[in-house]
Amino acid sequence: MQPVDFTTLTAACSEIRANWLPSRTEQVYQRDRYTISVALRTLKQRGWLQISWHPQAAHICIGDPPPRVPDTFTFSQQLVHQLGGLALVGIEAIAPWERVIDLQFARRPGETPLYHVYVEIMGKYSNVILTDASNVIITAAHQVSQQQSSVRPIQTGQPYETPPKLTGPVPSLSESLERWQERVSLVPGVLKRQLLKNYSGLSGALVDSLIQVADLVPETTTDTLTSPDWERLFEGWRQWLEALESNQFQPAWTASGYTVMGWGALKAATSTQELLNRYYTDELNQQFFAQLQHQLNQKLSNILVKLRNKAKTFTDRLQQSDQADDYRQKADLLMAHLQNWQPGMKEIILPDFDTGKPTAIALQPDKNAVQNAQGLYKQHRKLKRARAAVEPLLCEVNAEIDYLEQVESAISQIDKYQTVEDLQALEEIREELIGQKYLEDPEYRSRSSSETASTNFHRYRTPSGFEVLIGRNNRQNDQLTFRVAGDYDLWFHAQEIPGSHVLLRLEPGAVPEAADLQFAANLATYYSRARQSDQVPVVYTQPKHVYKPKGAKPGIAIYKQERILWGQPQGIEARMKFEG
Repeated sequence: MQPVDFTTLTAACSEIRANWLPSRTEQVYQRDRYTISVALRTLKQRGWLQISWHPQAAHICIGDPPPRVPDTFTFSQQLVHQLGGLALVGIEAIAPWERVIDLQFARRPGETPLYHVYVEIMGKYSNVILTDASNVIITAAHQVSQQQSSVRPIQTGQPYETPPKLTGPVPSLSESLERWQERVSLVPGVLKRQLLKNYSGLSGALVDSLIQVADLVPETTTDTLTSPDWERLFEGWRQWLEALESNQFQPAWTASGYTVMGWGALKAATSTQELLNRYYTDELNQQFFAQLQHQLNQKLSNILVKLRNKAKTFTDRLQQSDQADDYRQKADLLMAHLQNWQPGMKEIILPDFDTGKPTAIALQPDKNAVQNAQGLYKQHRKLKRARAAVEPLLCEVNAEIDYLEQVESAISQIDKYQTVEDLQALEEIREELIGQKYLEDPEYRSRSSSETASTNFHRYRTPSGFEVLIGRNNRQNDQLTFRVAGDYDLWFHAQEIPGSHVLLRLEPGAVPEAADLQFAANLATYYSRARQSDQVPVVYTQPKHVYKPKGAKPGIAIYKQERILWGQPQGIEARMKFEG
């Protein structure tokens, strides 16, 4: 993940300073353990200043509104208590070339600041610290004790100390090409390393783009550069310094991330705010998506292994109970031939009642014939009771396995992060598993906003233009089938295979062509566990013939009056690749 360097921070603060000063502080909301959003209002607009101290993604920008769920963090409550109603009147760097910003809050513009919020964008040492006018710390996102750092502890009630000063030389427009070249090439080495080592305020991403714009290869060494190479490099160097001095930046997307210098741009961004908000939102979402996907898959895998072992145990016991009639038959044979028994016998062979074939019966030598027969009758009754007890247990376990395989299939369909809807669908699955007691809730929060599934279904158009909706998870499947579906729609599902519910939307009097039905059937197989198959049976019926059994888990449905089509998932996959 590309970190915010001094240049990017300067560009972001320059835009915020130009468009959001002065502004009234209306609200402070903490999105997660690393991010707060401050609601700002000017005479022309209202927006959310997003401040993150994430170890890999610390940044500051105008971002998206926070979600509509309660904020339970104390840090944001302390901030809103102190800053609520005050005006943001200043955004200043604490020192040249430092990645620490001082946000100044006063009663009104022109007055002395009452509070300072220091935003330290310094990788894993990033922090957000609130102080009073005399720079005494009121609260901090991350408290640092004397034991953790004797150099710079950060604790409530202590004076705020700035980070250690930069020790290396800082870039300057007054420096000549000769002096600059001499400093960089004094000790021969890889150009990138020499630039980073000899000057403060640089980052790996900035140096990479500087080398690229000079038309040099990344691993160029200083002793191989020609005079024209040095001149092109120095021209880019001065262009960078002039942009910093004039606050004229060119935010854009690059092949590896973003730039605010316009170097190596693939596509221009409307602003640095839009650039940073989108980049870090997507990167963090992708990171969280991968973690959550792994967590859910691991949990489901562990639970399914245990359930399948339990189902096997129950199945084995049922197979044993199938021998119950054998025990009764042997007991009957023994009772009918008591005269053939002799003391001390370990086995007796008697003719079968129906076939006359010899049947061997194992005996207990210390018991007589009647006692042995009673033992066989007892075993018969025991196995019969076992079947009555085990059958419902096996049915219950198999139903649970079916449900979890359905969940597993839904996760497999969301195989990678592409849009925020993918993450939302995965979060809904987590909420569902928490609700079904398969996962513990990691944090206390109200679920009022997540009780209803989102409606960000997969959406397609059939050859005739009819809309097709597809659930991304069990909650959305239930929403689609039992709330969205209309009387004229058609409901599709891969037959007896875990997969998504598919709804073909039809207006009154509309008649789908065979190609439309086939398209919906293909989608039903593509969004099922049978995606890799050539042909899969698909059932379809009217939504009024689809029911949810009483007490059934999310996503489980039964149907009647169904028809069958053969779906071909490969056709959908080929079409998606073509469109992509």
